[in-house]
Amino acid sequence: MRYLDLTLPTPEENLALDEALLDEAEQAATPQEILRLWEPGGLMVVLGRSSRIDEEVHREACRADGVPVLRRPSGGAAILTGPGCLMYALVLSYDLRPALRPVDLAHRFVLNAIASALRPLADAVRCRGISDLAMADRKISGNSIRCRKRHLLYHGTLLYRFPLELVGRYLRTPPRQPDYRVGRDHASFLTNLPLSRAALSAALASAWQATAPCARWPQEQTAQLVRDRYSLREWNEGV
Repeated sequence: MRYLDLTLPTPEENLALDEALLDEAEQAATPQEILRLWEPGGLMVVLGRSSRIDEEVHREACRADGVPVLRRPSGGAAILTGPGCLMYALVLSYDLRPALRPVDLAHRFVLNAIASALRPLADAVRCRGISDLAMADRKISGNSIRCRKRHLLYHGTLLYRFPLELVGRYLRTPPRQPDYRVGRDHASFLTNLPLSRAALSAALASAWQATAPCARWPQEQTAQLVRDRYSLREWNEGV
């Protein structure tokens, strides 16, 4: 698998690159798989594709503090990310992995692989809910999926040094919650992994045998997606 550790200058570009990697794989003549890692330089809220901003986000707090609110192409609820939250994106091929076509099996496959890679470093990590990883009963990772004809994009978060006390300022209590949350607020539901970014990056690369450095990435497609989607209020706010 190819490996790309690349954080672009703006939130819009970083979200667009995940989708551009999926587009590039779909357009290729042969199956393509890649692991990308990145970490935002500042706080940002990212809505799920079907999220309603006023149900999930404290919009006025975001506006007052200059925290951008953007939308990703995959499902799930809104997240707050920033420094101390490692973001990853996997593009996986259905031709190489036909068992992943059922979405629930794709969730289990990816999350089990990541959990297995993390357990030697943090042995309480396990899958919880539909698309979470937790350490004991506290969430460390939220994830979502975007399916295309020949490939899927699976991407998510890994909290390791994130200011968790800020989450409640920018995010409302999500309208849909996994059972293991049992009504807890953000601060008592989330936790950080006791690991460095370097350790997390190495674990993810090992989990996916991502050993081939990616010499090029789809710059033109990324820029086009920023222009056509990720920079537009109509897309990000759903207006």
